[in-house]
Amino acid sequence: MIKVLVVDDQAMVRAGFAALLDAQPDMEVIGEADNGARAIEIAHARHPDVVVMDVRMPVLNGIDTTRHLMNQPAPVPRVLMLTTFDIDDYVYAAIRAGASGFLLKDALPADLVSAVRVVADGEALLAPTVTRRLIEHFARSAPPRQATAPQLAALTQREREVLVHVAQGLSNNEIADALFISEQTVKSHVSRIIGKLGIRDRVQAVIAAYESGLVAPGA
Repeated sequence: MIKVLVVDDQAMVRAGFAALLDAQPDMEVIGEADNGARAIEIAHARHPDVVVMDVRMPVLNGIDTTRHLMNQPAPVPRVLMLTTFDIDDYVYAAIRAGASGFLLKDALPADLVSAVRVVADGEALLAPTVTRRLIEHFARSAPPRQATAPQLAALTQREREVLVHVAQGLSNNEIADALFISEQTVKSHVSRIIGKLGIRDRVQAVIAAYESGLVAPGA
């Protein structure tokens, strides 16, 4: 059962999201909050698996709330950021803070349900309109280091190949086709990469690949 915390300052929106998710057979909404400070209190007390988080809220916004949740003692929830604004700065800040997904509020209800499952399963999820811009931004956001950076030293050659494809935005199925291996093998490689790099999910793997210099802008 996926335990979900819904955080949004608009009561009707919050209630709608909560009702939709709580109706799913594999989900339980364990709390609702109308601001980030309250969300932190509930998360500390009830340990949700996924926090569905609005970006713009009073008291404490979604990005600062996410940053706080990522720095708390385990278990650390995964955060799915929802917003009405397809604005690059929000996306970059949310992912930097540790969010595992970013979805626009005008997405279909089925997309929200699917997004919660994807994020809960440790995958990354971004609205298609922002995926390429996100990758390009991180490719340029920090001076590239050498691909032999310490955090990559533990990876095998095959794991580095998989990480390159992950950073280029390919799905597991697309990576499997490119490397002539099974999709399950790709999943195993991605899991080991995340474990070896000490990161949370696929989004963080993309960041690590670019910031280490393993993948260069335009590659």
